Formats: sequence, C-alpha cells, structure tokens
Amino acid sequence: MNVILADCAGACYGVQRALDLANEAALQHDSIQTLGPLIHNPQVVRELSEKGISVAEDVADIQANTVIIRSHGVSPEVLDAIEAKQLDLIDATCPHVLRAQRAAYDLAAKGHTVLIIGEAQHPEVHGLLAWAKRGGNEVYCISDANDLPGGLAEPLGIVVQTTQTRELLQSVLDALENRGLNYELHDTICSATSKRQQAAAQLAQNVDAMVVIGGKNSSNTTHLAEICSQYCRNVFHIESVSELDKHFFEGIDTVGITAGASTPDKQINAVVDCLHSW
Repeated sequence: MNVILADCAGACYGVQRALDLANEAALQHDSIQTLGPLIHNPQVVRELSEKGISVAEDVADIQANTVIIRSHGVSPEVLDAIEAKQLDLIDATCPHVLRAQRAAYDLAAKGHTVLIIGEAQHPEVHGLLAWAKRGGNEVYCISDANDLPGGLAEPLGIVVQTTQTRELLQSVLDALENRGLNYELHDTICSATSKRQQAAAQLAQNVDAMVVIGGKNSSNTTHLAEICSQYCRNVFHIESVSELDKHFFEGIDTVGITAGASTPDKQINAVVDCLHSW
C-alpha cells in the first residue's frame, strides 16, 4: 500500500509554541494548570497531565499558582480575573489569535458594528466576541451567510476565526455585497490553516483513501475531514493510531495522510509507520 503524507500537515507555529511553553513551565514550576485544554488534542492533554499540568475549566477552579492561557486565547474579563487572583501567568495564546483579538477590539473602538465570522461555540470565537464588546460597540457572530441580521448599518467591520475556511468568508462577503453594504475586512484566517486545507484537497483527489489525524474536538481538523470528503469516498478521521483497522484498507492501493494544526509530529509518524507495516 502506497502511503503519501500531505505537503503541509500537522502542528502549526501557534500550537508548537504553546506546547513548548507548557513543557518549559513543567520544568520550572511545581503547581501549574491550563485554563481549558491547552490545545484541542486529547492525547496531548493527557501527556501534559502526566507531567503535572492539569486543566481548570474556569478561573474560579484554579488551584495552582501558575496558569497557562491556552492557544485559543481568552476574554479580557478572564485576564482581569487572573490578575485579581495574583496568579503567575503564562500566555500561550497563538500570535495569530492575538492579532484577531486586537482587530476585533480596534474595529469596535472606532465605532464599527463588528461581525465575527466563525463557530459560535468555539473558545477562540468566545474571546473575539468579548474583545469586540470591550471595544464598546455592537457585535455579532456569523456562522453562515444566513446568520447575517437584518438592518445592518455601516460602518461594518469583519474579523474571522483563524481556523475558518475561505469559502465561508467569501459567502458572507458576497451576501453583504448583495445588500450593497461596505465593510472593513481584517482577514485573520491563518495561512497555516489555508495551506493545510489546500494540501489536503489536492491529495484527496489522487488517492483511494484519506486518514485525517487530530482531535475530534478540533475545528480545523474537522474542516480537513470535511474537505477531504468532497474529493475522496474513504475518509477516516482518527485521534490516534489505535483507531486504525487493517480491514478499512482492503482493496485500497494508495492512502493519503493529513493532520490538523493541533497534531504533533509523533502522532503523525505513528500512523505512517502503522500503514507502512501493512
């Protein structure tokens, strides 16, 4: 069986930075918690727990002296609460997310109605909405072009969840233009996300099956699986090599592999080695 790894796959800069900060902290501090899972990868979260880094779901639940802000970022209110508790803070927010937060705040502060394009329940989007509200103006979360409220008035500002697809962004822009509305766009989609999506789409068109590696709770990994499904009939979204079954690949000659931006190299290598052994 021929196994091909996508040209661009696996942990992005922001995720690797967060992991490096957490691992360094584990060597220097005795009492550490992350505020929410550091990244959307259950295996990594378990490994951090084994190193003494547990997860607190809320500031009120933090028992440690040191808290790590996860890669998805947090609201300004959460930062205020951490400061009030006088905790040591390690900010592992992805730099691209920080840029989106600043854009949301700045647009609102300039008097724009802010449209956050993304998934309403995603932690990154929760933070973006909060930063826009801190800027002092009206803000909406847009998960689909149909979510655009009636009566929108200029000036409008747009910020995008960093892991969103360009297709969603374009559909919202088209809907606004069809209404004759002008807007100020801050295109905050991370290039790492776009590159992984493009590479996955290209590979999926030329293989018999695709294996997508990453957390089931990872937005960008789920998007990769959806994109692959548009071009390939056999798509398997797995979190670890243990989920693979040799019977999945009966009659299949060529398998493509991609991985979400929260997937470390060692998880990818384990899948590659397993498939090669068959």
